Amino acid sequence: MRAADYLAGESTALVAYLATRLGKPVLVEGPAGVGKTELAKALSRYLSRKLVRLQCYEGLDEAKALYEWNYRKQLLRIQAESDPARPGWNSVHDDIFGEEFLLTRPLLEAISSPEPVVLLIDEIDKTDQEFEAMLLEILSDFQVSIPEMGTVRAASQPIVLLTSNNSRELTEALKRRCLYLWLDYPELEAELEIVRLHAPELDETIARRLVEVVGMVRELDLKKPPSIAESIDWARALLLIGAEDLDQQVFRDTMSVIVKHRTDLDLVAERVGVRLAAPSSGA
Repeated sequence: MRAADYLAGESTALVAYLATRLGKPVLVEGPAGVGKTELAKALSRYLSRKLVRLQCYEGLDEAKALYEWNYRKQLLRIQAESDPARPGWNSVHDDIFGEEFLLTRPLLEAISSPEPVVLLIDEIDKTDQEFEAMLLEILSDFQVSIPEMGTVRAASQPIVLLTSNNSRELTEALKRRCLYLWLDYPELEAELEIVRLHAPELDETIARRLVEVVGMVRELDLKKPPSIAESIDWARALLLIGAEDLDQQVFRDTMSVIVKHRTDLDLVAERVGVRLAAPSSGA
């Protein structure tokens, strides 16, 4: 996984390994920004598989997740076959419910792909229980039932990762079909290693100070704590401006890289900015 620019802990590496060997989906839960989505991307890179991503949202239905029929194209075919000299309705009916008229969405794309893929079902907790129920056939048998065509079975079994920010409790039926992985914000040394991996030119002292400050910020009651990706962005920003230290002034100038809400900016500036002022004042 390191070769794919992803530093996985022991539990993460083990669950990823078991998923590839057992052929079971993985449900990855944890706070936003801890690397859940990036895990799927890293697996895709490491295994040289195409990543097929379904971004979930409230109101997502089968037509956007599985498939839908190209009604306009079907109508044109029906109109073209309406000539009395052409075949009757029965032959037209069979004709318009073929693959030519099927609009494939991410779930069916992953199942029908002739090449192995990694299927990412991102933020499944944003959907409802009815959508979860629709997923069960795919997660259990890796197949999709299309009433007009029959059952489409996976030519090559995808590796499936479902991510959740734990905003609601998922159904037991869904959880039973998955391996489970909880990801949390990494410990200081682990996050420092991640920052080193993605911004190796950053001075070691500044990198460590950056990770310590991010930890301070996450301890506050914020609308959105900084993610690992934002720690990396901050490291790269400090490189670009040629920062020689992470003092109060540099922090105030660049903290918008890691803090993304107006009220959070005030709180972080007050709590963390003051603490950063202490070293520069000789304390």
